Amino acid sequence: MLTNKRFSPVGQSAFDARFEAQKIAFGPVVFQCVRLAWKHGMLDALSDAGDTGRSIDELAGTGRWTAYVLKVVLESCLSAGVVSRVGGRYVLDKAGYCVLSDAVTQTNFDFMHDVCYLGLHQLDEALRTGKPAGLATLGPWPTLYEGMADLPEPARTSWFAFDHLYSDTSFPSILPDVFATAPKRLMDIGANTGKFSLAALSADPAVELHLVDLPRQLAVARDNVGAAGHGRRAHYHPTDLLDPHAALPQGMDVVWMSQFLSCFSEAAIATILQRAAGALAPGGQVLVLDTLWDTQRYDIAAYCLINTSPYFTAMASGNSKVYERDDYVRLAEEAGLRLVTSRDGIGYCHTLLRFAKVAP
Repeated sequence: MLTNKRFSPVGQSAFDARFEAQKIAFGPVVFQCVRLAWKHGMLDALSDAGDTGRSIDELAGTGRWTAYVLKVVLESCLSAGVVSRVGGRYVLDKAGYCVLSDAVTQTNFDFMHDVCYLGLHQLDEALRTGKPAGLATLGPWPTLYEGMADLPEPARTSWFAFDHLYSDTSFPSILPDVFATAPKRLMDIGANTGKFSLAALSADPAVELHLVDLPRQLAVARDNVGAAGHGRRAHYHPTDLLDPHAALPQGMDVVWMSQFLSCFSEAAIATILQRAAGALAPGGQVLVLDTLWDTQRYDIAAYCLINTSPYFTAMASGNSKVYERDDYVRLAEEAGLRLVTSRDGIGYCHTLLRFAKVAP
């Protein structure tokens, strides 16, 4: 997991520290130039040239870019270690190959550019007001979740690619956990497009699914579940979970929440967990699958998760974030739940928390 010691290298000179600070200051410029080099084919052209690389004149000679454009963009890439220059010829470096070929990197680039970039300019207002002030760059909704079905392109595609990249790697390995107690009635809170519900319905022909989400989003899940032929075992409950008085269906053997609680403030999470606990049948359990930044094995994962929190602030809700494990455990205990098990290292970066009701 990320630690202060790792985050601030011991023995860093004042000169090196100042250089790191300038990288942060010019980070938005570098981001845009590297993205342009990728999207406009410059990195591909260098990759095709292999170790010999290409000169500016050779690249300009293709007619795709002017020498001016190439110099502006590739010099920024050079400063970031995305390309190197040998004898006046540009060569793709290892970081450049990562941008060009790594699905996680590309998904993060698209998400930051298409969903977050413009709105993050309003981060200070969002932090001050507790409202997603940057969301106006995408649409007129109070929160992103109410506008999910109407997100404009390319933000819509990039948002779902980002969301599904992480969840899709987790679902295959967690189904044995979900069915470990042989549940017959399972509730998927925050069903989104119905991906988990579809996986659960396919895994057990006897399980009954109760999907809970906002009306517009639930309509998408209903279409997907129906198209897969599982409509008879699925039940839909349009619910605004931000309403603390909104009731949940009762008698559930398992209440499932995946990448859901991070969409809310601690106060809202507390009410959701209270209602989830109240929805359980005797012996039922609450399972929470989420990305927790302090449970990561590698610093790169913790770094990405920590820096996803400002998206929640500026774009999604104004008051949510990527949490630590103890945050969820504390809120669950206040809701009358106790932690039974905790399993890390699921998919790219997920943790599965299993809670049961505290005995009266």
